[in-house]
Amino acid sequence: MEFGPLSRRSLLQCASALPLGAVFAPAIIGQARAAVMKMRMSSSLPDDPKYANGRVLYDNLVKHLKAGGLSEQVEVAFFPSNQLGQEIDVINSVKLGVIDLMVSGSSISANLVPLVGTFDLGYLFDSFPQQTKAFDAGAAKPVEEALLKGANIRVIAWAYNFGSRSVLARKQIKTPEDLAGLKIRTLPNPIITECLRLMGAAATPLAFGEIYTALQAGVLDGLEHDPPTILASKFFETAKFYALTQHNFSPLAVYFSEATFQRMDAKTRDGFVAAAQQAAADTRTHGLAMEKEAIDVLKEKGVTVNECDKAAFRKRVAVQTENFVKQRPEAKPIVDKIQSTSV
Repeated sequence: MEFGPLSRRSLLQCASALPLGAVFAPAIIGQARAAVMKMRMSSSLPDDPKYANGRVLYDNLVKHLKAGGLSEQVEVAFFPSNQLGQEIDVINSVKLGVIDLMVSGSSISANLVPLVGTFDLGYLFDSFPQQTKAFDAGAAKPVEEALLKGANIRVIAWAYNFGSRSVLARKQIKTPEDLAGLKIRTLPNPIITECLRLMGAAATPLAFGEIYTALQAGVLDGLEHDPPTILASKFFETAKFYALTQHNFSPLAVYFSEATFQRMDAKTRDGFVAAAQQAAADTRTHGLAMEKEAIDVLKEKGVTVNECDKAAFRKRVAVQTENFVKQRPEAKPIVDKIQSTSV
């Protein structure tokens, strides 16, 4: 049996026989659900709401999305502990638009756009507040533009890793001579490895998960990292001297896929970026407090924390920046802007 088209009158008569709202409610609900934009945010750090910068930034982002009235339009799911893959794979997925957001240090994106490696140069920054002031003055803009052009990735906010990188070792270090020949683990990053080599160490790149046992076995004499990470990973159990070399103030980036950015309507996009920037500001404040707290706790754990001759280390590392700028002249305005910024 075939049916012809219903007249408007017949349709209304059928609708009136149903419970109130039964005809139109599903359509309305479907439209509301479709309006929610779902995103995924990745972090390599644990799901720690206090010491892990990724989780702290995520919590702050959710807070500011809600305050800005965007929590019903944008839903962000958080994936810590490399659940979406190793960082090098994740940054490529952000490039392709497969993953929407990533919270990580600037070092990882230097694999895609070498200019980002400028921020890894030893003793480039004097402090985190100086870094923020320099970035606000435009020092980060060339890097942001290079990432967008070369990797289809936007940096929508900058925060801090939770503390500057310093040297934890089995012996006390105050001068470059004290560091000479010591096997110090570094990130598998050529710029940071070169920095430690210039400081005098036998720089030893090693995967993060192998550090503790390498310290136990004597394969390493120490490592360079920030205080919260040393505390959370219990590296202080195998090395008891922490020299505040503060050779690297690594910026933390909120990487946002350009593909996702372009899918958002302008109003939602502007609100989301504003929420991310407010979240980053809160995370910077939290990070500075966590660095101080972690140092105090390390002292309680029996670690000797000492100042060192940073001027001597800085002098030895200066050639790194000179060579980098010669190889990449486009880095010079960035370096000049940072070095001319004071707090």
